[in-house]
Amino acid sequence: MSRVLVTGGAGFLGSHLCERLLERGDSVLCVDNFFTGRQANIQQLLPHAGFELLRHDVTVPLAVHAERIFNLACPASPLHYQQDPVQTTRTSVLGAINMLELAHQQGARILQASTSEVYGDPDVHPQPESYWGRVNPVGIRSCYDEGKRCAETLSFDYQRQYQLEIKVMRIFNTYGPRMQPDDGRVISNFIVQALRGEALTIYGDGQQTRSFCYVDDLVDGMLRLMDSDAGFSGPVNVGNPAEFSMLELAEKILRLTGSRSTINFMPLPGDDPRQRQPDITLAKSKLGWQTTVSLEDGLVETIAYYRRLLGATLPAHLVQ
Repeated sequence: MSRVLVTGGAGFLGSHLCERLLERGDSVLCVDNFFTGRQANIQQLLPHAGFELLRHDVTVPLAVHAERIFNLACPASPLHYQQDPVQTTRTSVLGAINMLELAHQQGARILQASTSEVYGDPDVHPQPESYWGRVNPVGIRSCYDEGKRCAETLSFDYQRQYQLEIKVMRIFNTYGPRMQPDDGRVISNFIVQALRGEALTIYGDGQQTRSFCYVDDLVDGMLRLMDSDAGFSGPVNVGNPAEFSMLELAEKILRLTGSRSTINFMPLPGDDPRQRQPDITLAKSKLGWQTTVSLEDGLVETIAYYRRLLGATLPAHLVQ
């Protein structure tokens, strides 16, 4: 059993991670400032003897005991991270420094949650970890993209300078229960719009592609990386290599919800990537990891979650 610190632990990914850590017998300190995290995500964990909750912002140094640290804290949807781009960069950069410093002081192993956004709008497809990316350093998404790139740099510099045990994970689009219905990401947008009978909003012509990983698979990859040999630091891609266009996704969600919604095409926002697909060869070879949940099966679970969450406000023919 380990004493594990999870920053961003009340968020979408963090709450699922906390749950899995407790299930396997670890004790968990969940740290969150509740900017995008929600009490409801961890409510069921509060009675657990091995679970503690601390309201704290990672841009401020933290002095606690931890043997392992998962640094997940940072708003991840463009709608949220563009609200206060300076604070987003501070969270990625100062948060990484503070957690790396804590790991250094405690002799802890740390996993830095990075992102496929480090690849920007890629001209290599699919994206292997060796690809350095094509990122706009001054665009509206740069606060997140460059913040995460800097967090990776800091992680490897702490490893080189202080021999710190680090793990760097590049997370591709992930979805599932506990995503906020108003987070602005494509799957939550489409499902909520379909369930409410509203037109589904597609930006551009709908031919841009993404790869969607169900949250259970993602957390499994995260745990495997943290538990991997000390000699393997990454960075490693963790995501679903199955690629879908936005139009294909919209049509699939309309079918699974039974919605009669139409599709509304809108202008493409700035710096929106044309394509995103992980090369997971390294994750397969080093972690023995690959996805097990199909997009359709994951969407069924996610739609059921949103039906429960939004049930009282849904049109009668869409309530099951």
